[in-house]
Amino acid sequence: MISLGSEDSKGQLAQGFKPRHVTMLSIAGIIGAGLFVGSGHAIAAAGPAAILAYFLSGILVILVMRMLGEMAVANPDTGSFSTYADQAIGPWAGFTIGWMYWWFWVLVIPIEALAAGHVLNSWFPQVEAWLFALLSIIALAATNLFSVAKYGEFEFWFAMFKVLAIIAFISLGAAVLMGWVPDREVSGFSRLLDEHGGFAPNGVSAVVGAFITVMFSFIGIEAVTIAAAESQSPAKNIAKATRSVIWRIGVFYLLSISVIISIVPWNDPQLASVGSYQRALELMNIPHAKFMMDVVVLVAVASCMNSSIYIASRMLYSLGKRGEAPRQVKVTSKVGVPRTAVIASTVLGAIITVVSYFAPAGLFQFLLASSGAIALLVYLVIAISQLRMRRRLQQQKTQLNFHMWLFPWLTYAVIAFIVAALGVMLVTPEHRSEVTSTIGLALVISLLGIVLTRQHGQPARSAQQLGKT
Repeated sequence: MISLGSEDSKGQLAQGFKPRHVTMLSIAGIIGAGLFVGSGHAIAAAGPAAILAYFLSGILVILVMRMLGEMAVANPDTGSFSTYADQAIGPWAGFTIGWMYWWFWVLVIPIEALAAGHVLNSWFPQVEAWLFALLSIIALAATNLFSVAKYGEFEFWFAMFKVLAIIAFISLGAAVLMGWVPDREVSGFSRLLDEHGGFAPNGVSAVVGAFITVMFSFIGIEAVTIAAAESQSPAKNIAKATRSVIWRIGVFYLLSISVIISIVPWNDPQLASVGSYQRALELMNIPHAKFMMDVVVLVAVASCMNSSIYIASRMLYSLGKRGEAPRQVKVTSKVGVPRTAVIASTVLGAIITVVSYFAPAGLFQFLLASSGAIALLVYLVIAISQLRMRRRLQQQKTQLNFHMWLFPWLTYAVIAFIVAALGVMLVTPEHRSEVTSTIGLALVISLLGIVLTRQHGQPARSAQQLGKT
């Protein structure tokens, strides 16, 4: 049972992340299977105009990260935007967005695990994919249970591999497009526009649909503010990671997607089925393209699963520290790991993995729909929290070391854009269920949070915290 008024445990998280861990996590935190595989679906839906979806999503993420960075540098906290929503909007808001974010990452665990299972099953067909998926969850949960330093080391090398893979792909694609590689001819971006229906062959609505797919790929970039709280210089690391988000999105997403669009026709029937990167390598006549991309995807999903367990456990721990989750999840081990939070998140993810494999497909799709718009809700809460906290700090004449640009106009613009995007999703048949399911889940959790916080008098506590900020 949730205990909202209990006294905090003395257990504290360890500051085990080294600067290189946080740096590499911030660089490669947005490189996952959503980029290597999911980008094919976005391009197949919107055509070359998918680059607009990536550009708009990138701008939105950069602005949101700037707002989050302002709050996180001033007050580093493992709960990140959930804690700031608690302080700026009210305990019900922090309660709601914290639990929804936790639910999102618990659902990511089976998504990535099943992807890993299918890759391994293609190599070793005698073992069922679901068993590989389950074993991968257990293996990566172990890295999270020992110490944050061990998790950081695993994720450092996962991230390094992904970065090198992206750089190699962009370099190879650029060389082929420039004609520097013999016997490797591709269409090129200009000819692609002329021969396959133009820049936006399926219209603006398809670009909006691609935007939703892309947003799912970007979520996770904000987790660096959660991880930095377990480093020795959290404010410095958060500021550094936030400043670098522009070139990270520019290189890893915009540049690599531009290469793909220049090589693979958007209406290629294999684009969505085999993945955009694999199809690009095949059209460039690169030997063993499928095996190479299987290795890259396997590392990417392992990295994302590893991070999913970490992020879910830290958000659950933060909720426990604030008295908004069972008290057991805030207890830490001798090495500063919230093991109960790790185990609880992992076990639920493992159960959903098994259920999703054996249960009817509709059940898992329903669970996925409940998290479909969580990224936009998280960003909306960050913007509103920053708007309110900045005004309070201005009234108190508090000096900030890290600022949101053009405040408050860009903050208002982000809020308006997110609300408009949710509205468009609501009237678009293929995305309506995602919005309604997510908003429905948010309303249920909000009502629960309002009831629980009123019973324990937490609105007064939150107001006091905001006044001290």
